[in-house]
Amino acid sequence: MAKSLRSKWKRKMRAEKRKKNAPKELARLKQALSLDKKGAADMSDLQDIATVTPADKLTKQADVEMAEQQEEEDDGKMEMDKKRSKKTLLDEHGQYPAWMNQRQAKKMKAKRVTKKTGKVKKKKGIAW
Repeated sequence: MAKSLRSKWKRKMRAEKRKKNAPKELARLKQALSLDKKGAADMSDLQDIATVTPADKLTKQADVEMAEQQEEEDDGKMEMDKKRSKKTLLDEHGQYPAWMNQRQAKKMKAKRVTKKTGKVKKKKGIAW
């Protein structure tokens, strides 16, 4: 689709703009990466304002904190409802879990009722 004169002109002008701005952009990148002498001066100014710590020191601290947290945990298992039946998925109040939709709950209830009474409830709908 981009074959119109206008889009060709725009592409050409963007390419020229990239050529023109390339040296400035390169200088900015070098300064940001502190490969320049100016960048090193900026880093020294930055150290007066904020404390600069090496990355490996931070990762060591994070590892130590994670180890402490794991020691505090009892056995690393997820917290779950202890009073929920595994077979019926009902809790002590007779409620299904929040993730279960109404259709699934209805199906589970039908299973429970048929086991208890032995009678199969007839489904509504058209019988062919």
